[in-house]
Amino acid sequence: MAIDAKTVKQLREATGAGMMDCKRALEETGGDFQKATDLLRQRGVAVAAKRQDRVASEGIIETYVHTGGQIAVMLELSCETPFVAKNSEFKDLAHKLAMHVAWTNPEYLDRDEVPAEVIERERAIHETWAREQGKPDAAIPKIVEGRMEKQFFGERVLLDQPFIQDESVTIRQLITEAIGRIGEKIEIKRFIRWRVGETADGQGAEAQEQGA
Repeated sequence: MAIDAKTVKQLREATGAGMMDCKRALEETGGDFQKATDLLRQRGVAVAAKRQDRVASEGIIETYVHTGGQIAVMLELSCETPFVAKNSEFKDLAHKLAMHVAWTNPEYLDRDEVPAEVIERERAIHETWAREQGKPDAAIPKIVEGRMEKQFFGERVLLDQPFIQDESVTIRQLITEAIGRIGEKIEIKRFIRWRVGETADGQGAEAQEQGA
């Protein structure tokens, strides 16, 4: 079937993929916009998996100061080559990520950083809630895991948070899609968030360096 240029352009704007990649995805899915979007995302995952063992030793440190100068973020985004580090799409991604951190204030970069005792405490809280709601014993483990994914990891872990500009994708998926388009390993190495009035030990403030 013939794919019109307007649809190709809309898909490119939605996914950031190249025009020819968008056209091929639409052709392969019979012009179905959502299926074409999913296909492009799947291809991004495949590229990311292939580059998982690569070393990302280049990159940039992005700074973002929120309107009013009350909150600031520094975020290190890494890639494989200096060429990509200068790429406008890579820089734009770093800016979006820093802005996201300013808005959402994640406590951890990845769930592997969350202490085991914190996870167990949160699970216990959700299990107590489920029992108080009268949920069947057999259903409680699944309920607890679901609430942990959404209300704990999805709120406090940066890579698992929904992206503020498109909550249909997580930060992890956003980076994976960028890897598929750019063709290099990309990863957040660390970030730090400050708020005016915080103390040096972080009491009364959100700043906490992650991933160092």
